[in-house]
Amino acid sequence: MATMSMPKGPLGNFNRNPAAWWRHLDLLLLGATAGVASLGVIMVYSATKATEGTGYLARQGVFVLIGIAVLGVVTLVDYRRIRDLAPVLYGGGMLLLLAVLSPAGTAVNGAKSWFALGSFQLQPAEFMKLATVVLIAAVASGATSHPLPGRTTATCLLLAGVPIGLILLQPDLGSALVFVTATAAVVFVGGIHSRQLAVLALLGAMGAVYLFGYSSVLDDYQRDRLTTFVSADRAGGASFQVRQAETAIGAGGVTGAGLFQGTQTKLQYVPYQESDFIFTVVGEELGFAGSATLLLLYGVIAWRVWRAAAVSRDMFGTLVCVGVLAIFLFQVFENMGMAMGIMPVTGIPLPFLSYGGSSTITMFAAIGLVLNVHTRRFS
Repeated sequence: MATMSMPKGPLGNFNRNPAAWWRHLDLLLLGATAGVASLGVIMVYSATKATEGTGYLARQGVFVLIGIAVLGVVTLVDYRRIRDLAPVLYGGGMLLLLAVLSPAGTAVNGAKSWFALGSFQLQPAEFMKLATVVLIAAVASGATSHPLPGRTTATCLLLAGVPIGLILLQPDLGSALVFVTATAAVVFVGGIHSRQLAVLALLGAMGAVYLFGYSSVLDDYQRDRLTTFVSADRAGGASFQVRQAETAIGAGGVTGAGLFQGTQTKLQYVPYQESDFIFTVVGEELGFAGSATLLLLYGVIAWRVWRAAAVSRDMFGTLVCVGVLAIFLFQVFENMGMAMGIMPVTGIPLPFLSYGGSSTITMFAAIGLVLNVHTRRFS
C-alpha cells in the first residue's frame, strides 16, 4: 500500500524535522546571557561617563556585538568538529602566550599579559581558557576505562600545566587560578581516581605554599593584594581598593542611589571600577535589589549550563559544559567576593559585566559551546 508523503515546505524538510538542532536552542540561557550583557554595557557606561563620556560605552557595545557573532558561529559548527580542531586551537593559544612574553607584549599593572592593538588590548589567557578546556575534555572523554587511567590524567594535567606556567611568568595569578579550577572540574567529572585526587590536592597545597612563601614569581604588592581579605590593614593600596568598594556597595542600601547617581561612582573613588570592581556600580546604583537580580540571572546561566552537561549525548559534551561552568562560577564568586572584601584581590573579570573585549568575547564563545552541546543532544 502506498504511503502519502508530507509536502515539503519552502526549506524542504528542514522546517519539519522535529529533531533539527535549531529547535532545541536554550532560549532561557540565551535570554539570561543577553540580560547580563546588556546590564554590563550600562554599568560600564555609568562607571566611566564622568571622565570618558561614551568612549567605553561604544567599545563595550562593539565587544558585545562581536561576542554575539562569535556565539552564533560557535553554535552553528557541530561541537564534535570543534573537538577535532582542539589541538589546533590549543596550539594557536600557546603561540600567543609565548608571544605575549616577548617584546611584542604589553605590560599593564605589572603583568605582561596583553597585546596592544590600538584602543583594543588582546589578552591571550582569556581565549586559552576555553581552548584548554576543549582539549582536556577531548582527552578525558577518549579514555577507554573508568576511573581515568594515570596516563590520561597526567596528559590532562600537562596540557593545563604548560599554559598555567606561562601565565604565571606574566605574572597573572588570577587567570592561573581559573585554569586550575576548570582543569580540576573536568578531570573530576571525567572520573579521576580518588588516590590521584588526593595526590593532586597535596601537590596543589605545596605549590601554593611555595608560590606565596618562597617563589620570586609574585612581587610583594601582588602578595599583599592576595592577602588583603585576611588582614586588610597589611596592604595599603590593595586595602584602599577594598575599602572603597565596600563603601560603594554599602551606600546602595536596598534599592540603590539610582542609575548614574552613585556618589562613589561619579567621583571615581573606586579604582578600576569599569573592570575589576564593576560589581560596586551595581551595588551602589541598583542596591540590594539590583544585585539580587544580577545573581538570579547568573544562577539561571549556571543552571542551564549544568543542565546542558547533564543531557549531553556524549562525555565530551558533558566535560566541555562542566569546564565552562567551572570558569563561570569561579569568576563570579571571586570577583564579587573581592568587591565585598571576602576574597583575594585579583584581576579576574565578572562574566559579561566587566569591561574588556577578550573576556567578553571568550565568555560568549563559551556559552555558544554550551548551546551547541544542548541543541545537538538528539543528533
